[in-house]
Amino acid sequence: MKPQLADSVFIRACRREPVPYTPVWYMRQAGRSLPEYRRVRAGVEMLTACATPDLVVEITMQPVRRYGTDAAIFFSDIVVPLKAVGVDLDIKPGVGPVVGTPIRDKAGMEVLRPLEPDDVPYVTEAVGALTGELGGTPLIGFAGGPFTLASYLIEGGPSKNHDRTKAMMYGEPELWHELMERLGAITLAFLRVQVAAGASAVQLFDSWVGAVAPQDYRTYVLPHTGRIFAGLADLGVPRIHFGVGTGELLGLMGEAGADVVGVDWRVPLDEAALRVGAGKALQGNLDPAILLAPWEVVERRARDVLERGRVAEGHVFNLGHGVLPSTDPDQLARLTDFVHESSAR
Repeated sequence: MKPQLADSVFIRACRREPVPYTPVWYMRQAGRSLPEYRRVRAGVEMLTACATPDLVVEITMQPVRRYGTDAAIFFSDIVVPLKAVGVDLDIKPGVGPVVGTPIRDKAGMEVLRPLEPDDVPYVTEAVGALTGELGGTPLIGFAGGPFTLASYLIEGGPSKNHDRTKAMMYGEPELWHELMERLGAITLAFLRVQVAAGASAVQLFDSWVGAVAPQDYRTYVLPHTGRIFAGLADLGVPRIHFGVGTGELLGLMGEAGADVVGVDWRVPLDEAALRVGAGKALQGNLDPAILLAPWEVVERRARDVLERGRVAEGHVFNLGHGVLPSTDPDQLARLTDFVHESSAR
């Protein structure tokens, strides 16, 4: 990592080192609320956009240009590495990822071959171009967590209760662990490609893992997530772990090997610090819907997040999930300035 990046406020906060102010970035896609994002995405399907380096660079840069965030999140989608190894899937607008042939037995799993760097040349190209353009602003690599990927593959698309997923997890544990091993290996390879190309940190989004009880997380998810984080350790970049509805799992998510645990809006950061325990930084956790309220409300709530975040050994300000498409970009611009100014030490 370039010295200027290692010394950036975001990387320092992730490493629990002293910072002049609390760094801030916004989860994906921060561009969804921007008119310039909608312009470049008009008529372009999500997976096409994710595989077009010029578009990836432009969309990744938009929130950084607009808000002056302290890090950029690589524009991608959790199913990109699955598509790259040959899984028959598509992202349907208003629905999400839809899998042509769901994986529900050993034979179905054969499609999940290891991911090679040559499978995703557009990722290497886009990351390389971005690190040049970002200069001293770190780029965060991006991948979906194994439970969330497994759920899409087993259910065939988004699911409210993850019934079939849990049926395999509980009823066919050997099959489940083989699926998770394959997904973990693909995810690890995908993140390593991004770091090799120049990403300065990584975030694993296990969006739906909050559907799992703590004892089941320990048995069925933790070994695989742990292998991903362990497989990144030699790269020396901060590793962030985030999931939605994971208040009961925060300690286990830290145990999996992340340096930074992302917290959604349901658990206050001072409480989250107790649950996660020592030796970790925290990220979060303003409710994205608060940005739809008047500025006075946003300011009051953001100040509360910053104050509670002081309890943590390191704090990266973020929302408790992705930016809502109906968010006024001016609110986010104002919020970024407020976080920087009011947290200045």
